[in-house]
Formats: sequence, C-alpha cells, structure tokens
Amino acid sequence: MSNAITPSRRAALGAFVTLAALALFCVAWEWRLAPLRPGGSALVLKALPLMIALPGVLRRRIYTLQWASMLVLLYLAEGIVRGMTDPAPGNRLGWVEVALALGFFACALAYVAPFKRAARRRKREAA
Repeated sequence: MSNAITPSRRAALGAFVTLAALALFCVAWEWRLAPLRPGGSALVLKALPLMIALPGVLRRRIYTLQWASMLVLLYLAEGIVRGMTDPAPGNRLGWVEVALALGFFACALAYVAPFKRAARRRKREAA
C-alpha cells in the first residue's frame, strides 16, 4: 500500500485564481462598480483578509487553505444576502461573489482532501 499523497495541481491553481479574483472583485465592487456610498466606501477593506491568505494559498500551505476556506464562507453569506436584497447592479454583483466564493471553497477542499484522508489513515494505522 502506498502512502504517497497526490494533490491536484489544478485544484491548487483554481484555489489561488478564484481567491485572487474574489479579492480583486471585492475591491472593484466597493470602490467603483456599486459602492455603498458614491466615490467608494470603507468596505473595500473587506478584501484585506483575502489578500493576506493569497501568499499561503499560492505556496499550497494546507493550514492556510483550511482557514481561508472557512473565511470565504463569510463572503458567500454576504453575497447571498446582497444578491437577494441589494438593488441592481449590486444584486448581480452579490451572485458573482457567491460564485467566486463557492469556486474557491470547492478548489480548496479538493486540494486538502487527500491530505486529510492520509492523516486519518495514518492515525488508524497507528492505533
């Protein structure tokens, strides 16, 4: 039985690309596309936690991918709320945020899953 872990490069790349796109999208949304206040709002700072996670996701650090996948659920929730309640064009932007958050979440889980399975298998074998 082989203990080699074969993580998906596509999943890692997809996680980085969707996280970077989500961060840039958040900045664009709150600065230019549909800010809460004309001229931009301080909500542009909501992209900061995503940008902090980018280097670790690029380096494929499991811990960063795990906490970033939990963090992105806040953006998913915000996108759903704003998609259902904001007037146009904010409502459409909310659904774009949902799609990007779900894309990152799926890619991060796809990348981390083999490591989690291997850790569980090692734990069972050690017991």
